Amino acid sequence: MELFNPNSNIDFMRWRKVSLAISAILMVISAAIIFMRGLDYGLDFTGGANIEVSYEKAVDVAEVRAALTAGGFDNAVVQTFGGTNDFAIRIVSEEEASSKTEEASNVANDKIAVEVLKALQAKRVDAKVKSSEFVGPQIGEELRSDGLVAVIFVIAGISIYLWIRFEWRFAVSAVASEVHDTLLTVAAFALTGREFDLPALAAVLSVVGYSINDKIVVFDRVREIFRSSRKGEPAEILNRSINSTMSRTIMTGVTTALAVGTLYFLGGAALENFGLIMLIGIAIGIASSVFFANPVLLLLGVSKQDLMPKSKDDPELARRP
Repeated sequence: MELFNPNSNIDFMRWRKVSLAISAILMVISAAIIFMRGLDYGLDFTGGANIEVSYEKAVDVAEVRAALTAGGFDNAVVQTFGGTNDFAIRIVSEEEASSKTEEASNVANDKIAVEVLKALQAKRVDAKVKSSEFVGPQIGEELRSDGLVAVIFVIAGISIYLWIRFEWRFAVSAVASEVHDTLLTVAAFALTGREFDLPALAAVLSVVGYSINDKIVVFDRVREIFRSSRKGEPAEILNRSINSTMSRTIMTGVTTALAVGTLYFLGGAALENFGLIMLIGIAIGIASSVFFANPVLLLLGVSKQDLMPKSKDDPELARRP
């Protein structure tokens, strides 16, 4: 099945200067959005009340959310666990966040638990609170720093792998692409005004992995065509590589988008952020594979000699006539 003719000869590299300029501008704007506007961190990162409730009879999660909204808890996050009778409710509380002592935080947390129970029992009298606790902001700060370190380590590991498997120009191009894709994805999510929680952080890490997968497929084809072609300028080789892998890139993107789109539209509040970030990241990753990664590779001066075996004792070179 081919959605795109692999023998097409679209000159993508002709637009490399324009695409790189646009990408650079978008990266600067994205960085400005992230640092000036910031992310709306959720309970996982800011701290707040974590309340476990149960019902005597099964209840739908949408009904629980509706009851909380009616009671004034518009931003409450509701998750099921252990069946359809038990729920975990997470609420960010300004009163708790401003508490100076652990005792004051516990008092504020108990007050929220009482108000939550009142809101739930207004719709269903069989609701009851099983437990409630305050999640401190210190834990959130650790999660933020650990998440940033995780992203840095992932990108560093990818660059080392590509340096070993291909050549340093490919590693530099990949790292630049990962920074590009991550910045644009996070900035686009920041503009939505949604809370950035642990599923959102997991989605960012997934975007990094998905994005590099597209690049490696194209890079592998670049190396293959470079080594098998007697003639051909680098720009021509890169165009042939992109054209021949375009169907694979599109089909992979579409099938992945169908899966994560289901999480966004049907996964509920707990998975919406994950699905949304993945959808944004997939679109950006596909575009950057064509209009950013390969133009950067060409800008760095990749050539046929860079990908040929360097030693006469190399088994691959020995097989050549």
